[in-house]
Amino acid sequence: MTARILLLTHAPLAAALRECALHVFADSAHDLLALDVPATEAPEATLERALAMLVAHGGLEAPTLVLTDLFGATPCNVAQRLTGLLQARLVAGVNLPMLLRSISYRHEPLDALVARAMVGGSQGVMQVASSSRQNQSARTSNDQDQNNHQQ
Repeated sequence: MTARILLLTHAPLAAALRECALHVFADSAHDLLALDVPATEAPEATLERALAMLVAHGGLEAPTLVLTDLFGATPCNVAQRLTGLLQARLVAGVNLPMLLRSISYRHEPLDALVARAMVGGSQGVMQVASSSRQNQSARTSNDQDQNNHQQ
């Protein structure tokens, strides 16, 4: 059975991540849910909205991977309460590579999906070496000297 993915994050990150993911995986819209948590919303209200969303999209028995942004913050705390009521796993620290990997492997069992998500998230974070500007010729010190003399 294919797992659904619930993004439960500070507003507006969940909706933004969902839109980015659908740009790559347009066919995953049914399996990808987003719940943005406004700063002023009570945790109980967020939990109620999350439960209603899940009931409307497959029920509480469907396997669910919940991805949240920041461990210890309100969305993660609500997600912890939520996952206790479901057949679900929770991963904090969501980023786009993690989400894309999760979508790619959503047909796998939840425990395997969690492992895939975490690998995707960590491998998606890297330092990129700086280089010369792309598609522009590099100016040498001689070129700069010549330009200075012409001015």
